[in-house]
Amino acid sequence: MSKSRRQFLGRASAALITSTVACRKPPASESTAPPAGAPPAFGTSPDAGPPVSATTFAEAEKLVQFELSGSDRQTAASNWRKTMAPLYERRVGPRKFSPPPSVSPATSWNPMLPGIAPAPQRDRFVRTASSGSPLPAKDSDVAFASLSQLSRWIESRALTSERLTHIYLDRLTQFDPKLRCVITLTRDLALTQAQQADREIAAGHYRGPLHGIPWGAKDLLDTAGIPTTYGAEPYRNRIPAQDAAVTKRLYDAGAVLVAKLSLGALALNDIWFGGQTMNPWLLEEGASGSSAGPGAATAAGLVGFSIGSETGGSIVSPSMRCGITGLRPTYGRVPRTGAMTLCWSLDKLGPMTRYVEDGLLVLNAISGPDGGDVASVPSHLDFDATASAAGLRVGYIPQWMKENPATDVDRAALETVKKLGMVPTEVNLPDWPYDSLGLILFAEGAAAFEDLTMSGGLRQLKAQVPDAWPNLFRQARFLSAVDFVQADRFRRSVAQEMARIFSQVDLLLVPSLRDEILTITNFTGHPSLTLRAGFVEVSEARSDWAPDPNHPLPKFSPPRRVPHGVTFIGRLFDEGTIGIAGLALERALNFAGERPPGF
Repeated sequence: MSKSRRQFLGRASAALITSTVACRKPPASESTAPPAGAPPAFGTSPDAGPPVSATTFAEAEKLVQFELSGSDRQTAASNWRKTMAPLYERRVGPRKFSPPPSVSPATSWNPMLPGIAPAPQRDRFVRTASSGSPLPAKDSDVAFASLSQLSRWIESRALTSERLTHIYLDRLTQFDPKLRCVITLTRDLALTQAQQADREIAAGHYRGPLHGIPWGAKDLLDTAGIPTTYGAEPYRNRIPAQDAAVTKRLYDAGAVLVAKLSLGALALNDIWFGGQTMNPWLLEEGASGSSAGPGAATAAGLVGFSIGSETGGSIVSPSMRCGITGLRPTYGRVPRTGAMTLCWSLDKLGPMTRYVEDGLLVLNAISGPDGGDVASVPSHLDFDATASAAGLRVGYIPQWMKENPATDVDRAALETVKKLGMVPTEVNLPDWPYDSLGLILFAEGAAAFEDLTMSGGLRQLKAQVPDAWPNLFRQARFLSAVDFVQADRFRRSVAQEMARIFSQVDLLLVPSLRDEILTITNFTGHPSLTLRAGFVEVSEARSDWAPDPNHPLPKFSPPRRVPHGVTFIGRLFDEGTIGIAGLALERALNFAGERPPGF
């Protein structure tokens, strides 16, 4: 029955006095039509959804940690089916609309705060000069060379793309049984692209430093006619018709795709339908994720470079574990068109390489807006590999350097920064509940895979532990929309704090896996550069997964030696500065060239 808002409120009040009035049906002679000019009222829709009671609310209160009084519960239950249940019509039916995967939310995250101009204001890319190093005789030495060096050999025709492609294809075949990092080997395509690259270079048409370089794609980047599986059982046979924007840009740069590399299913951790991807430095532990395949393959010298993605640590963590360089770009710099969506306001695509300069070379090729990604924006990249890092103000939080997860490697890196002429500067962050930002991640992720959740397809995933997506996506259905908005407002406040810090310093040096900064910078969209800074010893295998007493992790006696990295955080769109600082630190520490034993 439709009635005016005043009539509705009056009757709702009366319902608190007597249930007889609330349930009264109008006599046949009473008009059910509102008078002319009456506005629509809340709570006048036909009943929808299953019956609810005060008891239903009492139990639900435990999920959202919001307690109602007894009378408030009774009132809420009395008209839930008229006021709130109809809001679920889009999902529960009649389903008149289901958003296509390409449609992003109308509200999008813009990391640039009003009044702050993006830096830099120009495009400049200065590479290091060719070292003139002769081509090694051993294929393994060629495989582990930097992207910068490989490109010089190909440009000078000391090395053909076809030979280099064969080297990497052979190594992928040889070592994948140990690492489980390959989902699809693209042998035929790779050899065709390599031969084309050689013909073009021989004819004087050199496209640039990625021309002829074999690379691997995290298997959430679409590749036309080649499976793109998301590492998840329900998508094993998914074959896209078009290339992702980043795939196309790398093809245009002349790069050679040799493999689609593993990722934890639906971009979580390191377990996919083919098993667990392992760390080349310590084969008893996972490579970390979700860019597990790119991390392992790059560290083991199976590709020239790779493309990973990050939503909440998926480039930083495997780069740390596998001892490589991970460059997570500013949110919005690299378009995600044709890449799997986990979180519209968080996902980022970026290079994973063995050396710092290599990451900037790749970033330069994949940056720029694309019409398929509404969050992608124009930006500049100003990087000079010959520039000095002296004078850069490097912010750090003293307490973080004194406690876990910081190590002696982190502290030594801070001391090296001083020796290089950079200026360590103490900064601070408010003691705020940064973990609560995760509500946005879980809500967006559950929305992105709503159909898979509702259809029961999540049950096909290999990982079914409490901290895997199947359980988390189901739990996310019970998150509060009000709290989502408050988390979004909190996000803006956190961005303002980061702007304050970057008014004092040029970049930050942080322990790579410090929870607060990993969360903060993913939500604010700041770029990060993780690079190997030394080695530590571990007496137990490490894991992305919550501890499971029934499956204890392997222990080592004596402890095992593994790489350890540190992370620079940069201003928004200022990847060039963290590249200069990272390059200086990499050269001073001289740890990047050591290889994992047995590879």
